[in-house]
Amino acid sequence: MTASTKQRVVVGLSGGVDSAVTAYLLKKQGHEVVGIFMKNWEDDDDSEYCSSNIDFVDAAAVADVIGIEIEHVNFAADYKDRVFAEFLREYQAGRTPNPDVLCNAEIKFKAFLDHAMRLGAEKIATGHYARVRQNATSGLHELLKGLDPSKDQSYFLHRLNQAQLSKTLFPVGELHKTEVRRIAEEIGLPNAKKKDSTGICFIGERPFREFLNRYISHAPGPIQDDRGRKLGQHVGLSFYTLGQRQGLGIGGVKEKGAQRGGGAHEPWFVARKDLEKNTLRVVQGHDHPWLLSHHLQAQDVSWCAGHAPAPGAYAAKTRYRQQDSACTLEAAEGGFALQFPDAQWAVTPGQSAVLYDGDVCLGGGVIATVDGLPQQAGSAPAAQAATTR
Repeated sequence: MTASTKQRVVVGLSGGVDSAVTAYLLKKQGHEVVGIFMKNWEDDDDSEYCSSNIDFVDAAAVADVIGIEIEHVNFAADYKDRVFAEFLREYQAGRTPNPDVLCNAEIKFKAFLDHAMRLGAEKIATGHYARVRQNATSGLHELLKGLDPSKDQSYFLHRLNQAQLSKTLFPVGELHKTEVRRIAEEIGLPNAKKKDSTGICFIGERPFREFLNRYISHAPGPIQDDRGRKLGQHVGLSFYTLGQRQGLGIGGVKEKGAQRGGGAHEPWFVARKDLEKNTLRVVQGHDHPWLLSHHLQAQDVSWCAGHAPAPGAYAAKTRYRQQDSACTLEAAEGGFALQFPDAQWAVTPGQSAVLYDGDVCLGGGVIATVDGLPQQAGSAPAAQAATTR
């Protein structure tokens, strides 16, 4: 590496193995690497579920082994204003938001990027499994899937724009997770065998309903099947999402569902939420028609190239860890529409519909309606004010 290609790169060190190996690889390439630990959540941060103090100790230990500086930066206020408040609004309105998508767009690649630039960084880097390349013909920066299909995180990054992509590096996106673990062990990183985090960024591994109960007003109401028969009582519509199977409290109901969905022993799934009637609708059987959709409309759209792709045939994901599904993109008022030849399961308003052209992630939007109807089966009443501690 020549002096002209050596860059000052600020790496988001989370305490996990992916960002640790990211920093190591950049340092090995000859870049001037600085680590930043982002503290995004302060409420009950000392709990057993989500302690950033432990993660910071791990990140500092990694920085020591690699031989780089690390700075602790508090973005909790930004996070609460830009991510958490929107998260609560969406849940209160009966939708199921994806806070990781918003966190990447508003914190990791906005607040963090701005902070890094103030530190004189030329690029930032994170441990995401994705890739960035500059198209030789158009000159545009493209977001690509990570090479490890089981770890690809481009879905969560689809809101990144040209300015953000041009400043971002994803070194582990070129690797498989097994190789990342091997490198970490080989160089003696203290977190080489640390378990991957699977919790939502600010909730951690804590019970989700218990967490949400502190912040969102709720009212119990009836659980009904597709024929209008009452099967039980829900604890508040905000606590359920489409396709949910566990925690419905109706597992013992058999005879009432025997005439629909393939038999009395088929499991129950959440299919609709009617906010006007405060009613949770459930159906029996994984492939019940209420759970299958061929069409969606999305709003709050963001395209990586800065403009919408041409209408036509693409592939899309309507939830993370889903296989790409063939679809047709059409323009629609306030966003775009997708038509799927194969029915999609439990398409959920509030989640992101993300569009792909092969390995290239084009962008996406927030699912607003499914098969032409709002999933709530009724307009939402004015959301009650969320309560905070």
